[in-house]
Amino acid sequence: MTASAVRFQAAFTPIVHRLAVLLTIAVFPLIWVGGLVTTYDAGMAVPDWPGTYGWNMFAYPISTWLFGPFDLLVEHSHRLLGSLAGFFSIGLAMAAWKYEERSWFRWWCIGILLAVVAQGALGGARVLLDQRTFAMLHGCTGPLFFALAAATATMSSRWWVEGAAVDIRNSGGTKGRLRWLSGLILIASYGQLVLGAQLRHVTGAVSHQTFLIFVHSHFTLAAVVLLLAILQGLIGSFSGRLPTRVAHPTKWLVGIVFLQVALGIGTWIVNYALPWQELNGWLAKYVIVSKGYWESMIVTAHMATGSLIISLATVVTFRAWRAAKVSNAAN
Repeated sequence: MTASAVRFQAAFTPIVHRLAVLLTIAVFPLIWVGGLVTTYDAGMAVPDWPGTYGWNMFAYPISTWLFGPFDLLVEHSHRLLGSLAGFFSIGLAMAAWKYEERSWFRWWCIGILLAVVAQGALGGARVLLDQRTFAMLHGCTGPLFFALAAATATMSSRWWVEGAAVDIRNSGGTKGRLRWLSGLILIASYGQLVLGAQLRHVTGAVSHQTFLIFVHSHFTLAAVVLLLAILQGLIGSFSGRLPTRVAHPTKWLVGIVFLQVALGIGTWIVNYALPWQELNGWLAKYVIVSKGYWESMIVTAHMATGSLIISLATVVTFRAWRAAKVSNAAN
């Protein structure tokens, strides 16, 4: 072990890492149910906030919302899942402040807590002001928080903290290239998600030309993300010397990008059908059902998978950066 590698070592704190992982896991169903809220236009199913029809949110009768109207079920479930993420964020900040040796990471966890509070306030503003603009902002900042949570879980892991244990075999510039590629995927995916949010919240007030600009920009960024993912997959495949903790999420990221493309095609079909229906008998008979079960699941899955891509791209970027830093210090 070299002296330069020792500088990366710090005490691993299991409780902080576990809470960060739990927070990250909790955010994904929160985003999924939030997507259902938008799909079913259920944002105002509960007209007050932070309570629910005058009740304390946690005391609201379970039979009323669990077996009541579906829009009430998804909206109240979204609030409860948001509260769960908030509790994990509080626990994470407290544990980090008490046990974490890295002062910058303690403040990072405080920032995570402030971010979840801000996200909750955006959701509350959407209800109290009944503004779709706040709903769109709320939907765009949720994936960013998901990425922050994933970054927190990565930076609190044993692999990250005990830098001398990282596989630091020389792999040339591969880790650096993956870091930049995954960073570009992160930026392009988020831009695509923002454009998708515009399409999800489009109203009759938007002109046909503006709508087409959103659609074409969304498709263009999808092509960019796909090309970057293919390039990243090729680099990862032809380099057999990548650290395992970098190689595995890289493969997952590439695979999920292809899944997202398939879901995007499905989303277009269930929303707008296809211009060449006469070439396919099934498409010619297909009837678009507004808020139908499978239609809603496909659209929501497309939205949630976009957030998952952003989160995975964050993990790959951070891990590749860490591996390159440790490797450079040891050489």
